[in-house]
Amino acid sequence: MIIDSADLNPVSAYKLLIGSILPRPIAWVSTLSKAGVANIAPISFFSAAGRLPPMVTLLLQPRSDGKTLKDTFVNIRDTGEFTTNLVSLPHAHHMHQTATEFPSDVDEFDAVGLEKAPSVVVKPARIAGAPISFECKVERIFSVGDVGDHVVWGKVLRFHIRDDLYLENGRIDTGALGAVGRLAAEYTLVNNIFTTPLDPDFLSSREGQRASRLDGKAEDFSPIDTKAWSASGATLSESRESKEDQPNR
Repeated sequence: MIIDSADLNPVSAYKLLIGSILPRPIAWVSTLSKAGVANIAPISFFSAAGRLPPMVTLLLQPRSDGKTLKDTFVNIRDTGEFTTNLVSLPHAHHMHQTATEFPSDVDEFDAVGLEKAPSVVVKPARIAGAPISFECKVERIFSVGDVGDHVVWGKVLRFHIRDDLYLENGRIDTGALGAVGRLAAEYTLVNNIFTTPLDPDFLSSREGQRASRLDGKAEDFSPIDTKAWSASGATLSESRESKEDQPNR
């Protein structure tokens, strides 16, 4: 299958990107509005953007209506500050809940039952219990394309790393994280590690094998096929899902 990107609309292009670029790290981003309302959102178009100073990059789309700017972007633009928090398995459902498009005057820590942890040099709170968090100041913001997407580069001013994860030689014990990543519209648990080369017999044994599901759903299930999915990266209100489409609670 060869697809000419010129033939795609934004939704079609998004589906191909999120199904091909994986697993993606999740920046669980905490921001504060000018009015002081806390917002949290998972952003999976997220990566490192520089080493010194340490820099991260976020791509932020409009809301599901395709026009309204997301609170996360507005807050970052207006205040110049945010935190990113790593998602581990105990927080996976809380993270999923914060993908819902809450009204702008709702404190999402309260809405989904998360505890705030104070930051040191920025005003937005960190997510208590997150194994790793970054306090970030905006370095630059620029628009991408003609569909309302914006890229944010943020300078990491403080690293918060859980004590047991920080090893003496300055590296992080990645095997102890239990990190959760993003696939297309689903999630994956990082629970295996390897270096290459792997034994040929092991590779043969894995040929054609599908990833195992942790939620008991059918092999071919995808949230993309449900009413809860949107091409904005947001999860639409659960009241719009059918009972069959709702994720396992």
